[in-house]
Amino acid sequence: MSETAAAMTPSLWTRLSNPSHFMRWSGALVPWLAALSLAVLAVGLYQTFYVVPPDYQQGETVRIMYIHVPAAWLGVFFYGAMSLSAIGTLVWRHPLADVAQRAAAPIGAAFTLICLVTGSLWGKPMWGTYWVWDARLTSMLVLLLIYCGIIALWRTLEDPNRAARAVAILTLVGAVNLPIIKFSVNWWSTLHQPASILRMGGSTIDPSMLYPLLIMIAAATLGGTTLHLYTMRTEIMRRRVRTLTIREAERLDRTQPRITPQPSTGLPVGQPV
Repeated sequence: MSETAAAMTPSLWTRLSNPSHFMRWSGALVPWLAALSLAVLAVGLYQTFYVVPPDYQQGETVRIMYIHVPAAWLGVFFYGAMSLSAIGTLVWRHPLADVAQRAAAPIGAAFTLICLVTGSLWGKPMWGTYWVWDARLTSMLVLLLIYCGIIALWRTLEDPNRAARAVAILTLVGAVNLPIIKFSVNWWSTLHQPASILRMGGSTIDPSMLYPLLIMIAAATLGGTTLHLYTMRTEIMRRRVRTLTIREAERLDRTQPRITPQPSTGLPVGQPV
């Protein structure tokens, strides 16, 4: 049994690393995943606005949490996925690793921006200000800046292979910020509340608020995954078009007749020799 599994492993790895195979199964999966995302999102939004009771301290403003928390989760999640893709680019040179990393960057940046905006709107009635240089807020802002730096680096370097390696190294360096985001509320005295969902002893959120929040997190994760797969497909097609364009330009350059310049007499045109 182990020999059979060992024999199948290279074949499976080859299939997974084949962009054509990825285009086939992702093309079939994306529509169903998008439909499931919309269905779960509809349930989550209904729960958020019509079922969840107001908080006894925060009132109706607590509903911002149902956008803020999923956005924060996906901002960190996509950077973690980019870090794994960076390892795949540098160590295994996986054909889809750089594609996955490049597709994830703008999505992660967008969710991080949503997290910061909704956090500011939530912070105004709670803290009396839109922004404080709190450890959690500052580390999320740093994450957004890292995202922007990675996207800018991709646009700056024209050589795809050189850009892939440079971005992979920068991504792994920026991954140091992920544990800072996670444990900043424990390491420093912050205004931001500590972990209230995943913690020792169970969640501190009432079930009437927790379950709709988990539904919104699931909807955001499904939607983010759908966007990621779709963007990966777009990136693969863009690279194929670029390769075909280069090959066509090289073919035309080879087939175009070369014009050998004639020696000049130094006389004006039309002047008899």
